[in-house]
Amino acid sequence: MSKRVKYISVLRGINVGGKRKILMADLKELYSELGFENCISYIQSGNVVFEYQNVSNSKLEEKLEDAILEKYGFEVPVIVRTRNEWEQSVRANPYTDTHEKENLFITFLSETPKTEVSEAISELNFEPDRFQMIDKDVFIYCPGPYHKTKLSNQFFESKLKVKATTRNWNTVLKLLELSAE
Repeated sequence: MSKRVKYISVLRGINVGGKRKILMADLKELYSELGFENCISYIQSGNVVFEYQNVSNSKLEEKLEDAILEKYGFEVPVIVRTRNEWEQSVRANPYTDTHEKENLFITFLSETPKTEVSEAISELNFEPDRFQMIDKDVFIYCPGPYHKTKLSNQFFESKLKVKATTRNWNTVLKLLELSAE
């Protein structure tokens, strides 16, 4: 039997405004049915920590997206990271030393965007909001309400041509903590 790995999955766009509703208890049950173990969900926005055999993140994303579509009848983008990758993302955040935690966000990308696309987008300025891309993460500093920033999931998906979902810094840290248990 292959080694078990801790993963963190983040689902995009569920339980927002009463649409695409998935109860976390039902989501945990679905994960268990797929063979995932020690599943822990966190808040209603589709965050699940789980253990599974060592396979690629993209295979897990596809497996989860297919299972959600089959069970609920709608598509939900899923981003998966190993616990180690998640921890690396937390350490890589360039804004943690200089900005308040409540103004920090990470947009998780399904894959590293093409270099020419990344370079083109990095030239854009949305002051006072700022962002920096590192591999498959976009670190965001947003001093105003996040829902008013131009640095949305839709913005990054359309510019970078990859799936994206965003979490606030407190949620990111809590998922790291839960994955350590």
